Amino acid sequence: MKHQKLKAFTLTELLIVLVIIGILMLLALPNLMPLISKTHSIEAQQALTTIQRLQKSYHQLHVKYTDDLLELGFEQEKTVLEGGPAKYIVEITNSGPTGFSAKATAVVDFDQDGNFNEWEITQEGVLRELVKD
Repeated sequence: MKHQKLKAFTLTELLIVLVIIGILMLLALPNLMPLISKTHSIEAQQALTTIQRLQKSYHQLHVKYTDDLLELGFEQEKTVLEGGPAKYIVEITNSGPTGFSAKATAVVDFDQDGNFNEWEITQEGVLRELVKD
């Protein structure tokens, strides 16, 4: 019985391809980090916009703003530090009869520079980035 030799890649060829892919990733990663940070910040912006809408409704009923997220009906997702998907902690930093402000602070340093991204929103819906990452 004659053995047929199958055409296949050698282990050396596969390793060379993996090394080339690794080098390309290392070259591309620094250029992609700002895009990754921007994508993650959408989570903070959406959460703060939701809080602003909930606060607006709460204010119409109670003629004041609240500092209690649960009273608003906003439930914070578990963060990545707690085994959940959220990359930001959301909190109401100031509330009273005439206004409020809420802040979302990243729990992950997206670009490993030591700065943690922060966003803030006010009762007028003014959304601004306090700390860039």
